[in-house]
Amino acid sequence: MTARLPPAELIRLKRDALYAIRDVTATIESIPLVTASILGKKLAAGLDALVMDVKVGGGALMPSLDDAIALAERLHAVAEDTGLPTVSLLTDMSQVLGRHAGNALEVREAIELLTGGRREARLHAVTTALAGEMLVLGRLAGDRDAASAAVERALASGAAAERFARMVAALGGPADLVERPDRHLPSAPVQLAVKPGRPGVVTRVDARALGLLLIVLGGGRRRADDEIDPAVGLAEVQGVGDGVAGDRPIAVVHARSRADAAMAAATLRAAVTVSDGPPAAAPSPVLRRIGALR
Repeated sequence: MTARLPPAELIRLKRDALYAIRDVTATIESIPLVTASILGKKLAAGLDALVMDVKVGGGALMPSLDDAIALAERLHAVAEDTGLPTVSLLTDMSQVLGRHAGNALEVREAIELLTGGRREARLHAVTTALAGEMLVLGRLAGDRDAASAAVERALASGAAAERFARMVAALGGPADLVERPDRHLPSAPVQLAVKPGRPGVVTRVDARALGLLLIVLGGGRRRADDEIDPAVGLAEVQGVGDGVAGDRPIAVVHARSRADAAMAAATLRAAVTVSDGPPAAAPSPVLRRIGALR
């Protein structure tokens, strides 16, 4: 008799098989395989509706807007064919979303957004847009304006932070993470503020280079069996339109050693273009919406 695998294990094996096929055939960016990989898990979960964040830019799987649109349209068509209402938001990943990159640093930034400590504009905009779409598809808001207002109320009242805390505890995490993040989130022993080579305004960020740098620091995996260091990363990363100078660093490196920090500083200076001119208004991080109007 052949043993039957639990549904979750079967889904995992099929997902891993798709990943392996994409790896060995050099088709990581194949839209049909990406579509199957993403929607296979979502459809198996029996969702009532789906909102997807399709990243665009140097730090994303799809670096060009045309490719991202093609992926989002394919995802939408396949999902809708199965009867799953779906909306995709194409959001900018040509620079760091928020101000931090790294596991513990990003969790801290998420907690700050939820609790009102600090809400970086781009991260806030993407979070609000995605949450609003979910409220509309879930019929908890009549339109996107009403949904945005509901999201803001949940943030201002502390309801969103309270729900996040309950989710963390339900998943086996500390019940007081939101109230006492410093007790649970590790800090790197070396922190280095990286000054720009010249004062000016950031006009371009190589997001892919920063992502690869995070892996080199230990914040991501080169191989499946690599251990991740949650403490390392990049904090206070400046984005396009921000002014930088000797007293306004490009970013603060969080590293395990001074040698790692020095390496990261050199990579940062090469990845961030600084030019003359006054600070410019940052473009909206939500580039396009694909899905049925509701």
